[in-house]
Amino acid sequence: MSKITAQELRTKYLEFFKSKGHTIIPSASLVPSNDASVLFTTAGMHPLVPYLLGQQHPGGKRVTNVQKCIRTGDIDEVGDNIHLTFFEMLGNWSFGDYFKKEAIAWSFEFLTSPQWLGIPLKRLAITCFAGDNDAPKDEDSAEIWKSLGISESRISFLSKEKNWWIAGMTGPCGPDTEMHYWIDDGHPIPEKYDVNEPRWVEIWNDVFMQFEQHEDNSLTPLPKPNVDTGMGLERVLTVLNGRQSIYDTELFKPMWEVLALDQEILSNEEVKKARIILDHVRAAVFIVSDGVEPSNKDRGYVLRRLLRRAMVMGKLLNLKLHWLKALIGQVVAVYAPAYPELVAGSEKIFSVIEAEQAKFERTLEKGLKEFGNKYQAGGNNLSGTDAFDLYQTYGFPWELTQELAEQSGQKINRDEFEAEFKKHQELSRTASAGQFKGGLASHSEKIVRLHTATHLMNAALRQVLGEGVWQKGSNITEERTRFDFTHSQKMTDEEKRRVEELVNGWIARDLSVKKEILPLEEARKLNAIGVFGEKYADTVSVYTVFDPHSGEVVSREFCGGPHVENTGTIGKFKIQKEEASSAGVRRIKAIIE
Repeated sequence: MSKITAQELRTKYLEFFKSKGHTIIPSASLVPSNDASVLFTTAGMHPLVPYLLGQQHPGGKRVTNVQKCIRTGDIDEVGDNIHLTFFEMLGNWSFGDYFKKEAIAWSFEFLTSPQWLGIPLKRLAITCFAGDNDAPKDEDSAEIWKSLGISESRISFLSKEKNWWIAGMTGPCGPDTEMHYWIDDGHPIPEKYDVNEPRWVEIWNDVFMQFEQHEDNSLTPLPKPNVDTGMGLERVLTVLNGRQSIYDTELFKPMWEVLALDQEILSNEEVKKARIILDHVRAAVFIVSDGVEPSNKDRGYVLRRLLRRAMVMGKLLNLKLHWLKALIGQVVAVYAPAYPELVAGSEKIFSVIEAEQAKFERTLEKGLKEFGNKYQAGGNNLSGTDAFDLYQTYGFPWELTQELAEQSGQKINRDEFEAEFKKHQELSRTASAGQFKGGLASHSEKIVRLHTATHLMNAALRQVLGEGVWQKGSNITEERTRFDFTHSQKMTDEEKRRVEELVNGWIARDLSVKKEILPLEEARKLNAIGVFGEKYADTVSVYTVFDPHSGEVVSREFCGGPHVENTGTIGKFKIQKEEASSAGVRRIKAIIE
């Protein structure tokens, strides 16, 4: 079994299935065109769902391709040996044509034949579906594998959690059979497959789509069963070339060189940070290439999160100037043979990502200045409370504050930081039963924007309905803000329209948001408002939304935060519903788009 490059693997796979009567089709965009249930194309089957459900594909009943994919569910795992945000999936499909016998036989041939990958039989193990109340045990697949030479001890039957595939909550689905490869690290290959042994690495998955799952989770048989397979290019490249990590393959080697980092002399934590940079920037290049730009919602939010996380890691690793621009160029160069559209769109890719870098660096610089101020003011010490203040005001991640503190020879109390975090998750406390607590389930960027939008809505309500309006509670999730306020009657459509106009007008003016820690009486003299009937400490946190040019104050409230720095980042505000909450209290549910 000889070494193989990424381009050789792509070419071999497509040539093999072309020889089996498959039409080669191009990769679909990372932005799904026919599936509103996902933000990105997460598997090769996504663009093919209509054909798996019975529509006729222009390429016929057998197709194959290399599909670009994005998955963000495992983003916290990125940086280990196997997890990626962007990856390539080699796949072949049958739309009501061949089924288990042919699919398994061809998988076996491609894996083991000297003409193709030439993997020794002793390095392969198989899993099949064990069956449950919804679907039977997949004995057929196991028998086919045994007839091809796989020993019974190398075949395991696993639950639906492991050996059943569906791309979303509904749609085509069915049992799968997975192929596992014993990595070559010098350890003897066991006769029996053990699902808990990490040296067995999944490299290919044949899905037999026999059912359609509906919203009530019921299954109905498809008119014609289909085959959907997926082989992760990066993972196969890793194991076939005897690498221990995806990041050690030829795809990433040039990118390491751009960062001028040597894994051999980095600590484990530094290696993880560097891998996160490589993964996130690579994913961002492909996402921008497919037309997405950073924003505060949906795909744009995912892109912004990836880029900003990579930039924080770059700051922590003290990467040299212009590292991001150089890395973008290297990603384009590495993938140009397979994806020439990256070269064609490189000007836009550079401009979009560099603009986001400049925007985020301004925020980071403000945070760095504040870090210095707090460090000096604390007698060259920084408390966990200070660290949290940097986080909620400037978006300064804990890791960055911790790194800066360690460089200064000190440690920050993480427990104190966590305590502040938990304390400020609730925006207000309520004194009577039946009132819901306002708070942030998390401090994600979407929730932070909704939080500031809620302050603007409160100010608009007081303008439109009068100063008899007082906040009675709030609750903010990723999807919406829910706000209770004192008012004796249902709002008219005109009143709701005026509130929306005021809020969106303030957002459009890109007003500044300032946080101050003040004595309670001083805050009251500034006309800061809060939750009706709420008791406040002697020293309070006050957020003010104001026009930096005229000094006009739009909103000033007691609040624990966090908030955006400028209202222009919030998005479009829209009231979804206004209804009664309790006697003399109304409730608004609103979103940002």
